[in-house]
Amino acid sequence: MRIGVVSDTHGLLRPEAVQALTDCAHVLHAGDVGDDAILETLRNIAPLTAIRGNVDHEGACAALPATEAVELAGKLVYLVHRLEDLDLHPQAAGIAAVIFGHSHQPEIAWKDGVLYFNPGSAGPRRFRLPVTMGILECTEGKLLPSLVTLE
Repeated sequence: MRIGVVSDTHGLLRPEAVQALTDCAHVLHAGDVGDDAILETLRNIAPLTAIRGNVDHEGACAALPATEAVELAGKLVYLVHRLEDLDLHPQAAGIAAVIFGHSHQPEIAWKDGVLYFNPGSAGPRRFRLPVTMGILECTEGKLLPSLVTLE
């Protein structure tokens, strides 16, 4: 199963991101969507699980949950916008991956067998940080994260 992972679009869904998501079976958005139209575009690509971020104050974006858990390919994935707001112990909760955003800095890390994956920002460039998104491959019971540069 191929899962697209985006965050921090801030109202801009780049055509390169849409192209990278076209063969995904599911899309995850880790908050700071910034525009309701982005949610609809992503839903037209694949089933969508999205959460709100600190800039999502209006419309459908404001109605998104602050956190969400979804089972994909037999793995429990937990979304939270700011990693600092993680309100549970992922390993104890049986979570295989924590998807987060906010910092605009891409990160792939493993701790106690749990994947911590920040796809970076798929929206407007912030400072000199790269513009990225992620792909999460679930193959033979394993999670294989990767980053996609969108510039």
